[in-house]
Amino acid sequence: MDSFNTTAVKNYSDEDLMEYFQNGEEIAFNELVFRYKDRLHNFLYRYTHNHQDCEDLVQETFLRVHKSKSSYERIAKFSTWMYTIALNLAKSLYKKKQKMHKVSIHKDPNDSEDYEMHIEDTNILPDQELHEKLSLEQLEKALMALPEDFREVVMLRDLQEMTYEEISEVTDIPMGTVKSRINRGRAQIQHMIESYVDLGTSF
Repeated sequence: MDSFNTTAVKNYSDEDLMEYFQNGEEIAFNELVFRYKDRLHNFLYRYTHNHQDCEDLVQETFLRVHKSKSSYERIAKFSTWMYTIALNLAKSLYKKKQKMHKVSIHKDPNDSEDYEMHIEDTNILPDQELHEKLSLEQLEKALMALPEDFREVVMLRDLQEMTYEEISEVTDIPMGTVKSRINRGRAQIQHMIESYVDLGTSF
């Protein structure tokens, strides 16, 4: 490869940056983090619905990318490789939390650490703003209510705008199954929120 040009770092492709990073250019990795941190955060938050878990997963994903740089081969898109890492980490966390999850039946309302306080929102939104807020809330709820297998492919397709081929690679699922799950997931979302949002403009 040609020598790394720090002033033109934003013009390099993801795959070029990864190759330069493999050759010791740390600034190339920093550029990849800059490009993907927000998209990765949005994806993982919709998967976990927990800000702290999401932040931890984003950091762990980039840490794995950094540590595993030598295992990346240019025949794969960098984004596909990275999202595979992120999705596997999210699935591992989900399984771990399922095993650890315990529900306290008797919660003490006087215990500030255990009691969830509900604060009334006194701000009255105009009709249009209120409708948009409800639409987004219902969309988020519907997305989180999907079975995990449907949710992950819908998010990769409609939120991360991946191709069917890329999703198939990330999830290690046949393309026909990917398309079927996306269609069924979208249908379930539409059924759940059809009175709130026009999915023709959202997906």
